[in-house]
Amino acid sequence: MSSPGGIEPSRRTVSEDETRRANRRDWDSYADEYQDTHGQFLGDARFIWSPEGVDEAEVRVLGDLAGRDVLEIGCGAAQCARWLTTQGARAVGLDVSHRQLQHGRRIDLQTGVVVPTVCGTATALPFPDTSFDVAFSAFGALQFVYDAATAVAEVARILRPGGRFAFSVTHPIRWSLPDDPTAEGLVVTSSYWDRTPYVEQDADGTVTYAEHHRTIGDWVRILAANGFRLEDVIEPEWPEGHDRVWGGWGPVRGALIPGTAIFSARRD
Repeated sequence: MSSPGGIEPSRRTVSEDETRRANRRDWDSYADEYQDTHGQFLGDARFIWSPEGVDEAEVRVLGDLAGRDVLEIGCGAAQCARWLTTQGARAVGLDVSHRQLQHGRRIDLQTGVVVPTVCGTATALPFPDTSFDVAFSAFGALQFVYDAATAVAEVARILRPGGRFAFSVTHPIRWSLPDDPTAEGLVVTSSYWDRTPYVEQDADGTVTYAEHHRTIGDWVRILAANGFRLEDVIEPEWPEGHDRVWGGWGPVRGALIPGTAIFSARRD
């Protein structure tokens, strides 16, 4: 739970506007490093749900999407949406970071697989009602949203009846441990039920990064309150032989506790 740019980490409340401004600036400044560090692992047109390497081509959380309208929320460079495009979906990407979307355009030109994208936020999706059959977020958006209930309500609004919503987030149990993938990080340092956001700020007190925590139960209740029927929660085990460290994710911690939760739900 950390990001470049902040110099004073703390746990304190922040507003929707503070969260959005901080994370837009943070992802704009971090996008080049992020794509350079993780781009090969993610692939230009590959659908990876999490640092464990969970591949949609294998798990098929979203099912067959050929001919379906699909929205990726927090798309980054739209690698996942691009893979879906190669599978016959009509995919669109949305991200709060303009710089991440510029990387997406670069990959469009390199691969010849073009994904339409828009710069926007999950709490105010710029699409008409019932525009999509499926919406998803692959480890890129929802923990950085202050108002998760509004974001999920927006997804319900733009989905057609029976539409699927799937998303992956940092597993809530990780909130109780430090962001350290080594054996030293295997210690509980905060309450699982403490929902106070993790915040980084500069010397003037301006928020430069904000991440929000919800428990498993919180997510279940938010989905149910917005007309979703939860169908699965996947807690991927760390794959044998996978030695890649990504922030707090790595084989030492991954051998003992889940690092990611993938929720799959359907709109009534």
